[in-house]
Amino acid sequence: MRSLTNLKHPPRFALSSQLDNHLVLTAQENCRIELFVLAEDIIRVLVLPDGELHGPRTWAIAPGTDDVALQGRERRDLSGFTPPPFVVSNDARHLVLETARVRLTVTLAGGLCAWEILHDGAWHRVMSDRKTQSYNFGWWDKRVYHYIERRKDEMYVGLGERAGSLDRAHQSYEMRNIDAMGYSARTTDPLYKHIPFYVTWQPQTSTGFGLFYDTLADCRFDMGRELDNYHGHYRHFIAEHGDLDYYFIASAGTPLNAVRRFTWLTGRPAWMPKWGLGYSGSTMSYTDAPDAQQRMGEFIERCSEHDVLCDSFHLSSGYTSIGPKRYVFNWNHEKFPDIDGFVQSYLDHGVRLCANIKPCLLQDHPAFEDAARAGLLIESRDGEPAWVQYWDEVGAYLDFTNPDTIDWWKARVKESLLKHGIAATWNDNNEFEIWSPDAMARGFGKPYPALQTKVLQTQMMMRASHDAQREHAPDRRPFLVSRSGGVGMHRYVQTWSGDNYTSWETLRFNLKMGLGLAMSGVSNSGHDIGGFSGPAPGPELFARWVAFGIFLPRFSIHSWNDDGTVNEPWMYPEVTQQVADLIKLRYRLIPYLYELLWQSHSAYEPVLRPMFAEFPHDPRCLEDGDDMMLGSSVLVAPVVEAGQSTRDVYLPAGTRWVSYWSGEAFDGGQTVTLPAPFEQPVFLLREGSVVPLNIAEQHFGRPADERAFMAVPHAGGGVTRGGCVEDDGESEAWRTGEQGRWNVAMTGDAHTLRIAVEREGWMQQPQTQVHLYVPMHEARAIECIGAALTADHTAEGWRCLTISLSH
Repeated sequence: MRSLTNLKHPPRFALSSQLDNHLVLTAQENCRIELFVLAEDIIRVLVLPDGELHGPRTWAIAPGTDDVALQGRERRDLSGFTPPPFVVSNDARHLVLETARVRLTVTLAGGLCAWEILHDGAWHRVMSDRKTQSYNFGWWDKRVYHYIERRKDEMYVGLGERAGSLDRAHQSYEMRNIDAMGYSARTTDPLYKHIPFYVTWQPQTSTGFGLFYDTLADCRFDMGRELDNYHGHYRHFIAEHGDLDYYFIASAGTPLNAVRRFTWLTGRPAWMPKWGLGYSGSTMSYTDAPDAQQRMGEFIERCSEHDVLCDSFHLSSGYTSIGPKRYVFNWNHEKFPDIDGFVQSYLDHGVRLCANIKPCLLQDHPAFEDAARAGLLIESRDGEPAWVQYWDEVGAYLDFTNPDTIDWWKARVKESLLKHGIAATWNDNNEFEIWSPDAMARGFGKPYPALQTKVLQTQMMMRASHDAQREHAPDRRPFLVSRSGGVGMHRYVQTWSGDNYTSWETLRFNLKMGLGLAMSGVSNSGHDIGGFSGPAPGPELFARWVAFGIFLPRFSIHSWNDDGTVNEPWMYPEVTQQVADLIKLRYRLIPYLYELLWQSHSAYEPVLRPMFAEFPHDPRCLEDGDDMMLGSSVLVAPVVEAGQSTRDVYLPAGTRWVSYWSGEAFDGGQTVTLPAPFEQPVFLLREGSVVPLNIAEQHFGRPADERAFMAVPHAGGGVTRGGCVEDDGESEAWRTGEQGRWNVAMTGDAHTLRIAVEREGWMQQPQTQVHLYVPMHEARAIECIGAALTADHTAEGWRCLTISLSH
């Protein structure tokens, strides 16, 4: 039972013990606050009203590693952290804990925390618990509460894929994963993912911090929408169960620091195969058709006819049907009379299949009775299956907190899919909508209510699929997709924003949803291009959506249109050529996207970035616009309104920008109007950047690769550096040294530009020469270091240098 501390007399704490970086403050009636100094910029606070842990282990915390133990990590496990030097002092009123970057002051009466960050030689107060009833020490109920003072100049970014504006201020959000088909990207809440992390940014001082609440519970964040005269301005977090267990992550200078550190804290992003960056076809209508195998074959024929590049296809759940319903791991042999031949026909054209799988067995599933007898399902307290509504039937979820279920699942993934040549799994409809308090999960030997394990079930499902793929093909990198997920999902899967509704509004707000995910540690994401639910997109909307989608890590055109039509690259003859050209542009940019995913994996860098996050000192970038940064080098400005042939773009101050299409340079700090035909989406390169390209001529079924680089050297001198990672794109051989890099460096003065292009380490196909593009206005003499300049000409606004490399 929790303590029933009197509201009039909040508990008074005192430091009772300190063991290395773990401090314990205790009060009367067993109230307890534990502080963990994990790094000079990360401090954890654990508040226990009755001195006992109420939540399960954590599956989120995996500092700098690929994963956690299957059974989770003990809450007080400090492995993976290197405690920094810190100083503790206290008097009758306060305890002060100070690292080189963070100062935490705990008011002993009530245990309230106040946080400061050191930036530019001065300490800045960035967060304070609300002075009135900040926590719940048994005053109200058994839920978890945390109330914080709110400043009017603060921005809040993150919380995963929330709908609406990028800045979460003045809104409230609920994390209770549900299947929100046809959602409004502007207003719908809740949605699919559970990521209780956000960044607070205070532009006036260029300081901020990340807050991560380590909980699996359904929870709610109010970011200043609620107002109560008795308490002043505040924001708050409420969880339905568990403990108040949060991590404070300092972020001075840029909000990106908090994102990097949070991503490190929760595990290394998966290094996925390169083909996962190609176009992935998908639609429900193909596999729902009675002649599904033939319809799937027609997709390949159309790709060949229109020369649409394609690397994978997401096989919707219709392949599992019996009658109108879907049964995971069942193949409908009437729709697919030759499974192996069908899969091989795709592989022969270089297209991998990613098969849809679902974690619920309908009550008439062929394997239901056997699974129930084996105890693989989530059960009610009376031992019967815990019934849930699932699609058009009643069923029961598999219990992935039972190791036997995990083994069963892995065996079926291998036997039903992987042995036929299916390359990947699409983990879908995995929100685990369990609402009954009587439903129980096995909990890896410690049963507890299943409604408290929903996010964990999702995580364990995708992990089981991941492990099945790794066991089946240990020499290949697994590729997986999951719609739902929680903190740590980036260790396993690529994701997308779910079943969006077709509209211009969705196009605009999906951009912000992707940025919110990236600022929450999940970079490998995208959207259903063209919209999944609702009317078919018109030609203009479809072309604009493709022109936006080609810049995202996940690029898939997927649909279930109300009128039975299918979103396909060739759905509108009047824009088919432009769409095919846009997809080829996507493939031209894949080396850059691959490098960004490598930086995400190796250095925890977010791939997509809000403008303010990359340019926090430019006030115009604080505005909620429709642009984004792709890495630190490329500004993407999609057209998100009908009837536009140009695009107004604000260029952040302090640097120059060069149009990809014209090579024209623009000073920052101004708004420019650029042409925006369908096939030429507006994007610009930042001065000082190097963007790798694949300039080989590519055709469907005939991949080709030739590396080139587009660079914008500093006009007034200085060093420009960049490059990209190189490996075979699919195997695990990179772990044993079969990986290399291209490195490009440029230094210059007013008259001469000195260029060095180097190959480092393993290369699959070493090139003897490489093309380097610099803006056409770049008139300085070129000097190559360690190589020979063999050609110099202009092409489409760029000066193309051909450099022969020494062996």
